[in-house]
Amino acid sequence: MAMEMRQELKLSQQLVMTPLLQQAIRLLQLSRMELTELVHEEMLENPILDDELDLDTERSQDREAVGGDEQMLAQLESAGTTEIPISDPGTASEVKADAAAVNEIDWENYLDNYTMAAPMPAYRGDSEEMPSLEATLTKPPSLHDHLAWQLKLSSLPPEQLEIGLTIIGNIDADGYLKDPPISEIAADLGVSDELCEQVLEKIQTFDPTGIGARNLAECMLIQAMHAGQDDDLVVKMIKSHLGNLEKKNYPAIAKDLKQPLDEIYEAAKVIMEFDPRPGRQYSLDDPHYITPDVHIHKIGDKFFVVPNDDGLPKLKISNFYRAAIGNSEGAKDYVQDKLRSAQWLIRSIQQRQRTIIRVAESILKFQRDFFEKGIAHLKPLILRDVAEDIGVHESTVSRVTTNKYVHTPQGIFELKFFFNSGISRTNGEDLASQAVKSKIKELVSSEDVKRPHSDQKIVELLKKSGIDIARRTVAKYREQLGILSSSKRKEVF
Repeated sequence: MAMEMRQELKLSQQLVMTPLLQQAIRLLQLSRMELTELVHEEMLENPILDDELDLDTERSQDREAVGGDEQMLAQLESAGTTEIPISDPGTASEVKADAAAVNEIDWENYLDNYTMAAPMPAYRGDSEEMPSLEATLTKPPSLHDHLAWQLKLSSLPPEQLEIGLTIIGNIDADGYLKDPPISEIAADLGVSDELCEQVLEKIQTFDPTGIGARNLAECMLIQAMHAGQDDDLVVKMIKSHLGNLEKKNYPAIAKDLKQPLDEIYEAAKVIMEFDPRPGRQYSLDDPHYITPDVHIHKIGDKFFVVPNDDGLPKLKISNFYRAAIGNSEGAKDYVQDKLRSAQWLIRSIQQRQRTIIRVAESILKFQRDFFEKGIAHLKPLILRDVAEDIGVHESTVSRVTTNKYVHTPQGIFELKFFFNSGISRTNGEDLASQAVKSKIKELVSSEDVKRPHSDQKIVELLKKSGIDIARRTVAKYREQLGILSSSKRKEVF
């Protein structure tokens, strides 16, 4: 078969993602905080973009610079900017520049007045009014910093001080020295195991009490000795019966230690006051503050979805830069490129806001009973239902509902919260899994603490309410809610 080379024309269709579409998809999956950071970065890189707050500050400075010259002030005001709020979906995409107003400004007179303006007086407050050193700290001290501070105050020799700093560096966030073992630390430092043990014993006397333990039993013993509660019964229970203490199997402890049950109860009360994780009070985990993206308000019998624009910069496109294109081709290309980028960003943010509003309105339509009556009336819902309702793809709904929050009359929820699998009821209706979890939590909170409900008992109580689920499903939901088993929830005294 002979081979030949030839040219052919072929028509085909393919999906091409334009830069504007790529930007819109990227903005759609950002959280509110990430969007704010991205907008601020764009404002630093793109001089065409301005924020309303920055412009108000500049105008106040201009008023001070012109020294009350009303004519000059009017000229400065006329060289303003055109506002395009990112939350207004109906804003026109075209920006009209007023180049004539910019060219009418007497810049030489303005700069002379600005240079001759008196400087702002410097204020230096009294030292007594200055904040304390603790008030200027950017973050609280960590566990390692707190232990190292105590170690340096203990007047140890330099060699032991180095050993102590190495040991402190290997203490985990809960306050335990689990890995590496003390023998390996001694081998790495080239010292004896006995010397490392001495330094570790010194560290175990530091605050917080129980720090530097190698296991839970040692942590409990350190705290018992510090509290003066290290009697024989408490020590034996800590060393040999932590498992029974966790299960609250006090009769087994009494039988093994040959002690009255009342004595076991009293010793257990003492042990329960100890902290199994002494280092957690120095945790550096910052609180996670949630700012809702949308609000759902109820006025009368109607619900309204309102976007939350607080904290989002109100982007504006400066007319000055459009008017500054001039005859220079380089300046013209640069300004036009930045102007195009600014318009794309504003349109993408507007599209993001519109999509979030549409998804929230669709969720409101499907879950209206939840907003009126509470979580017990949450219905099963999947992404496809909302996608078909508003005419978008499921992936778009998934991006919109990730890390987006809504403030409702029932509280603040992530938009993902409203999508649940269905649980069949005996009356033929379906109930959302979140509603079943809420029912389980309600049953546990109202139980007798001395006779808590077992998983099988919860199954029977749910069946009386028309909810028929398996015992293993109850156990799974209970673990997801962070609820202990019935044996660990039981209170003996």
